[in-house]
Amino acid sequence: MTVPEPPFDHLVRLSDETGVLEHARGAVPRRQSGYCTDDAARALVVISRQPSPAVEVAALGERCLAFLVHAQAGDGASHNRLGYDRRWEDQPGFGDWWGRSLWGSGTAAARGWSARLRADALVHFEMGAAGRSPSPRAMAFAALGAAEVLTLRSDHAGARDLLKSAGAALSGIRPDESWPWPEPRLSYANARWAEGLLAAGWGLDDDRLVDDGLRLLDWLLGVETAGDHLSLTPVGGWGPGEPRPGFDQQPIEAAALADACARAFLLNGGDRFVAGVSRAVAWFLGANDSQVPMYDRQTGGGYDGLERDGRNDNQGAESTIALISTLQQGIRLIGNQL
Repeated sequence: MTVPEPPFDHLVRLSDETGVLEHARGAVPRRQSGYCTDDAARALVVISRQPSPAVEVAALGERCLAFLVHAQAGDGASHNRLGYDRRWEDQPGFGDWWGRSLWGSGTAAARGWSARLRADALVHFEMGAAGRSPSPRAMAFAALGAAEVLTLRSDHAGARDLLKSAGAALSGIRPDESWPWPEPRLSYANARWAEGLLAAGWGLDDDRLVDDGLRLLDWLLGVETAGDHLSLTPVGGWGPGEPRPGFDQQPIEAAALADACARAFLLNGGDRFVAGVSRAVAWFLGANDSQVPMYDRQTGGGYDGLERDGRNDNQGAESTIALISTLQQGIRLIGNQL
């Protein structure tokens, strides 16, 4: 099985001069759905991670950073939802979108394709990093951006303080071997919790946080694997004793696992983490509970959800970026061949 090169065609198709349109009907952008900070941040992450992005892809990255800057309020909080009429539909806050915005700008600050963009992204990160969210997942997303900034400046006080807060927010692993997860049920983007612990542990040189992240990730890989393929937590979540497999499975779950496994491998080694990335790639290519591809090779889009009898054929931004992200990790860890 060959790992395809990460495709940016559909992501560019979903974008305009304002940002990334959130939804699509099939592969056609749905303008009436507008834009969100979540998708601008996710797009900025994958564009910043891409070696030598094409001109039109780099230009989209510039617009994504501009979107994040526009969304940010004076106290570092962020709007999330922008209508197609360019009016904000919510008040600034510190939800998941705030954490993702710091993940995006932190990644661009460390890996961006120009010195000017890196500098502008760092300013955005520093303003947002003064805030804190009551949501552990939001703190996990923010921790990923802070860890990126520390690769640029190991003494960055704001990034280190944010990682300390994230480590505290994500702690709470349970002693129960059958259910060590800090929550009573799995919900969404679950592996980001484990990856946030790994990022905080690395940045703070805290072996306890790293060990907790590895333990949660190992457990999650076991729970979300059936035989030789991933069987992901469905959109409604999953708790002890509930039947599996569940549907509608979301591409962001596969992408979160791929990112967490890649980080765990770089920190700790282990063939199991390479296998986790491989299975995440394979999930998009059809090795999943319904045996259908979640990648449209003609458009470069990712399908929105895996159903019991097929898939949701819409190709929105979240799913497409999840596809790109997973393929990036596949190329990075295992090259073009699985």
